[in-house]
Amino acid sequence: MDSYYTVSEYGEDEIVEKKSRFIARAYPIRSEEEALSYLEEIRKRFWDARHHCYAYVLGKNSELQRFSDDGEPQGTAGKPILETLMGNHIHDTLMIVTRYFGGTLLGTGGLVRAYGSAAKAGLNAAKIEQVCAGISFHLELDYNSIGKVKYILGQMDRIQENENYGASVSMDLIVKKENFSNLKGQITDITGGKAFFSNERDVEFRQKVESFSDCDTMF
Repeated sequence: MDSYYTVSEYGEDEIVEKKSRFIARAYPIRSEEEALSYLEEIRKRFWDARHHCYAYVLGKNSELQRFSDDGEPQGTAGKPILETLMGNHIHDTLMIVTRYFGGTLLGTGGLVRAYGSAAKAGLNAAKIEQVCAGISFHLELDYNSIGKVKYILGQMDRIQENENYGASVSMDLIVKKENFSNLKGQITDITGGKAFFSNERDVEFRQKVESFSDCDTMF
């Protein structure tokens, strides 16, 4: 699995262009039915808006892509929203941009810029996660090794699900797949081969991105 990004929590923001309001709403989605349900909800709640343009991408390889100009000139709304998602490697996400017309025509170029800018503002307002291949595993250690192992773990991205202290110390961890082999070797070396790894399996590794601008610098 290649690394990609997804919206993990809803975000909303607004831009104004020549008195037209463009309100962007970003949603995490798992299915096309979920996307259409959110869209229907927005259409009902904000029935007085001129347009509800949208785009969504589903699947780690962008297997499903949909967009709509919802009455705007062809190619001026849904496509720039979709391009904002695709250009930033955003998957499993729905972006709806609602427009309240301000009385001034923006022209095709102005609309493309406005819808693209609104979509990016919506992503900035949302919580973003990086998703990549990971390994989940159970680790058992003796008490003499725990300090050294925790130091190594502290140097890398990880998700720690459990930590138990009994006759030995045990942890359930998820790390990026690309780091697992090296980590296993280091822990085996510093524990003299006494660390016990079990329940190793492939999973998704999900890591929060502190700001949307971070996504641009990682590709």
